[in-house]
Amino acid sequence: MITVTLYFREDVQECQQVSELLASLKQTHPHQVVMIDVAKDPELDQIYGLRVPVLQIGPYKLESSITRERLMIALGAARDRAAQLEKIDQKAYQDKLTKGHTFNSSDRLSLWISNNLLHVLNLVFFIYAALPFLAPVLMKNGVETPARLIYKVYSPMCHQLAYRSWFLFGEQAFYPRELAAVPGASSYEQAVGLQAVDVLESRDFLGNPTLGYKVAICQRDVAIYLALFAFGLVFWVSGKRIKSLPWYLWIAVGIIPIGLDGFSQLPSVIAGLPNWLPIRESNPFLRSVTGGLFGIMTGWYLIPLVEESLRETRRMMTRKQAISSQLTEKK
Repeated sequence: MITVTLYFREDVQECQQVSELLASLKQTHPHQVVMIDVAKDPELDQIYGLRVPVLQIGPYKLESSITRERLMIALGAARDRAAQLEKIDQKAYQDKLTKGHTFNSSDRLSLWISNNLLHVLNLVFFIYAALPFLAPVLMKNGVETPARLIYKVYSPMCHQLAYRSWFLFGEQAFYPRELAAVPGASSYEQAVGLQAVDVLESRDFLGNPTLGYKVAICQRDVAIYLALFAFGLVFWVSGKRIKSLPWYLWIAVGIIPIGLDGFSQLPSVIAGLPNWLPIRESNPFLRSVTGGLFGIMTGWYLIPLVEESLRETRRMMTRKQAISSQLTEKK
């Protein structure tokens, strides 16, 4: 039997009229009706609230000026399609029909993920950006084993160069290379007594009681993940209504600045390169700005796209749950 899903609101008179039309056609066009009140689901209300009544009849959707004739055509088309599918492979069609009317544990997981993935992502972004700050706190308090574990865990994901990292509990918040020429700040070479071109030593230097202890990810990564978290939070507060950023703006504002600022530093840490190559070292401000732009633009581009795909999953699972629940009640 054909299943018809009616998205409705109780305060819309046309919805009642469509429901009555469907009831009058049950003898000539056998079907079962599943009612979904969009007012009980904020997201469905956002999608269908101004469009109800909306009918889903197999693969066919009807909305706006739903007449008896249009209903008969859609029901007949859905019935003929079902008959053809059953004729081609009866078992496969029946299995698909049963699956469509059953809301199982896998469907519950899909619905949970589609409802909560944004919260999970925000939590991951926050933890990923916050946990590196715990490492210097632990070092300051003499709890070195878990602190070193945090540094080690983040090591494959960040260069952790001391002169490109934030420091806590020390004389300065950062110790830039002499090449960066940051006014009023003691350089890494002066403070630590090591050469910046020795990348391994800079990576291994965690700090000391005088200079403080470095955060377990670099300044740019801190900005990236805090910006991702900030956008995710704003997106959630907005009711997930922010549209995805055009790809060319993501590239122009998010990727190109961080690429230029990051890659232009490479010649300054690679020994043996020709002297005529220009060398430069960025500073904490530029790293934070370009990292923040990359984080915000990446979140703005990707998170709404992910949410759009999740929204479609939610609609499918919500409909399937309603069908399963109402058909079970009728039995």
